[in-house]
Amino acid sequence: MRYESSVGLARLDDFDEVVDVRSPAEFAIDHVPGAVNCPVLSNEERAQVGTVYKQISAFEARKIGAALVAKNVARHLQTHFAARDQRWKPLIYCWRGGKRSGSMTLILREIGWDAASLQGGYQNYRRSMLVQLAELPMRCDFRIICGPTGSGKSRLLQALAARGAQVLDLEALARHRGSVLGDLPGDPQPAQRMFESLVWSALRNFDAGRPVFVEAESRRIGALQVPQVLLGCMRTSRCVRIEAPLAERVRLLIAEYRHFLAEPAWLKTQLSRLTGLHSTATVARWIAQIEAGAWEGLVGDLLATHYDPAYLRSMRTNYPRLTAAWMRDAACLDDAGFEASARALLDSAIIAGRE
Repeated sequence: MRYESSVGLARLDDFDEVVDVRSPAEFAIDHVPGAVNCPVLSNEERAQVGTVYKQISAFEARKIGAALVAKNVARHLQTHFAARDQRWKPLIYCWRGGKRSGSMTLILREIGWDAASLQGGYQNYRRSMLVQLAELPMRCDFRIICGPTGSGKSRLLQALAARGAQVLDLEALARHRGSVLGDLPGDPQPAQRMFESLVWSALRNFDAGRPVFVEAESRRIGALQVPQVLLGCMRTSRCVRIEAPLAERVRLLIAEYRHFLAEPAWLKTQLSRLTGLHSTATVARWIAQIEAGAWEGLVGDLLATHYDPAYLRSMRTNYPRLTAAWMRDAACLDDAGFEASARALLDSAIIAGRE
């Protein structure tokens, strides 16, 4: 089957590879999830062409741009595309589905590949994606994993996914653990637009006839906002409540946040941001525990003084179905314990159809 030279977003899954030919800076802000970046103009070249367009003429800009595009397409043919056989079917897009993607698509089709460009480019993708992002959550049958900080909600999601359950791991997509200490070292959060694209990509692949497990979240995960319709659907969904002994929660948190314990100065700075929520004496006590290396005492204190009260307030306000939640007492927060909890949850009545 040979595709027409331009297709809509509905045909996205018909192609072997999605190729974003925009500049690396444009690609970094947002792109179709799974797309590869093969720019026909670098960041600097795009700026150069734009300057010539404004200061001299559109003709001169097109002349310079065409030479640069030809050079860069040739480089991609010799590198990224070199191993592709004749059956390869790529979908190409740029900002508006214009000259950049058109040039790449034309060359690839002339070679003999069944290439097509995305109608309307990234701008049309973004509009269509946002429409779907407001519709897809309403088709999902969510099960909300609830539990105080340190009860292993993310680890339980991983165990559920390993057993074939449908899982929406928002914190993994946001690259943040959702608290004042939620930053992941060396792994910055994506832009808001990219986060929305990643959530859309996950939602569109779920089977509406099976439950989707997702951790209870607040409106924000680090610097990112959870899409409004998704959050609304989550807050009206059935809940699973995980309870674990305090000692187990402390042990798990120390193990998972050990990178912060190795940076006491950074940890002090982060906890100092809580001064508006707690007394100066309380924050000073935490700082003293850091300086003494009293990690178990510090984590237990933070849970009792800050995290657990904040969690209870948030859950009572935002997840009214928590009072009727399916309960799981997790005595041990290790691999075997998470596997047992996942198995018990999937065997329970809560995975049955919608109420």
